[in-house]
Amino acid sequence: MDSTPPEDGAVDPRDGADAPRLLLRYAALSDVGRVRKDNQDSGFASEHLLVIADGVGGAARGDIASSTAVQALRRLDEAPPEDMLEALAGAIHRAHDRIAELVEQDPALDGTSTTVTAALFDGNRVGLAHIGDSRGYLLRDGTLSQLTKDHTFVQSLIDEGRITEDEARTHPHRNLILRAVDGVHETDPDLFYIELAPGDRLLLCSDGASGVLDHDRLADILGTGSVDYAVVELIRASLDAGSSDNITCVVADVEEVGAVTDGPPLAAAATGPMLVGAAAEQPRRAGQASKSFFRGHRSGDTGEIEPVPGEAGNGARESGGDAPVDPEELRYAPQAPRRGRRVKALAAVLVVALVLALAGFLGYRWSQQQYYVAANGDHVGIYQGVQASVPGVRMNHLVDETAVTIQALPDFPAEQVRAGIPAESLADAHKIVARLGHAARACPTPTPTPTPTPTPSKSPTAKPTPKPSASKTPSPTKSPTPTPTPSPTLSPPDCIEATS
Repeated sequence: MDSTPPEDGAVDPRDGADAPRLLLRYAALSDVGRVRKDNQDSGFASEHLLVIADGVGGAARGDIASSTAVQALRRLDEAPPEDMLEALAGAIHRAHDRIAELVEQDPALDGTSTTVTAALFDGNRVGLAHIGDSRGYLLRDGTLSQLTKDHTFVQSLIDEGRITEDEARTHPHRNLILRAVDGVHETDPDLFYIELAPGDRLLLCSDGASGVLDHDRLADILGTGSVDYAVVELIRASLDAGSSDNITCVVADVEEVGAVTDGPPLAAAATGPMLVGAAAEQPRRAGQASKSFFRGHRSGDTGEIEPVPGEAGNGARESGGDAPVDPEELRYAPQAPRRGRRVKALAAVLVVALVLALAGFLGYRWSQQQYYVAANGDHVGIYQGVQASVPGVRMNHLVDETAVTIQALPDFPAEQVRAGIPAESLADAHKIVARLGHAARACPTPTPTPTPTPTPSKSPTAKPTPKPSASKTPSPTKSPTPTPTPSPTLSPPDCIEATS
């Protein structure tokens, strides 16, 4: 028998074709506990399947995530397939997809997730699938073995040798899990087989029990009484030990087929499959608090224990914060725990501000090394900077106003100037202006009018007085000579005057 999970991804090559020789006698119980108002755990037990799911998310409704996972897995409650691990992995993936759909339909559920520990039984062995920090145990011949490995931050510290198991039990971040079924990150459950023998007792439980009861206490309770007594006593002992979380336990005894026992040969013959916790309460009215499942009819019961409203569990207030924070909202985060949150946030803001300031300074410095030619009123001007407008920042200034006017330029160069012509340097800008000056219309040079030379008059000569004639014929009158119209001339700013 090998009760230790193999390396991740290892699959037992056996096909499980042996005839069933074992059966399960099981019991399941879930309790909201003394602190929380809602039960976010879900559990299921039958002759083929045992499941624990611990919902994570607080206000994001971890109860919906856990019940969704259990409902997806309970479809395996029938004669198991040959490859039980593949069936378990597929069911967990379907739960992952369904949670993603629920979050898409209701964004208020964003952040919800759940742990899953499930055992599928074929009559000889169980295939186990595990993700999160719910646990699976095997009690054999009085020795208790932990079958699963927590996917938690403190477990990583234990693996690195930085803390011990006892220190992990009181570590401030002991509830921070690194892997869960959340509808976002790909599911990566541990998958392995466990061979069973008559007399074995299996326990699946949420961290509401395993987080407060040490190894010896769990072994002591599991080694006493029936499966019904074991689930009740596990929850009562967890509450007495100060558990502030929901508590769910599934216990199953492994018996030989046809073996004579004190009770019925199979518990399922009397009770059928057992669905407990949030999965049994769904759907429930909004705002309705979960009730304790402790009832006085069970031997050794404490009576019904109602949740205590207003009491904060461990870590109910985040260090340095004023608003109460449900630890469940901080529980699932695939990253290291947040220490000095405000200091780190402030440091991050300062770093971003410094980077932006440096980038702005370098960008402005670069911009002031640029030149371009553009319109400055009616004239062509040379500017230093870039053609951009930034509120509160002057990005350019006039360097030189040239004698070239916009109206003196042909249409295309004029449009280029209005749009702005980039230059590689100040010297290049002057070259551009020189080219524009050559393209500009030059003002015509005025032609000087010659001064007329005076003609000397002849000396007067005596003329004979004409004799009057009988009739006077008028002499023909000369028509005035037309004065030529001067041609139009261009004047600035329609042209550019030539310089000597």
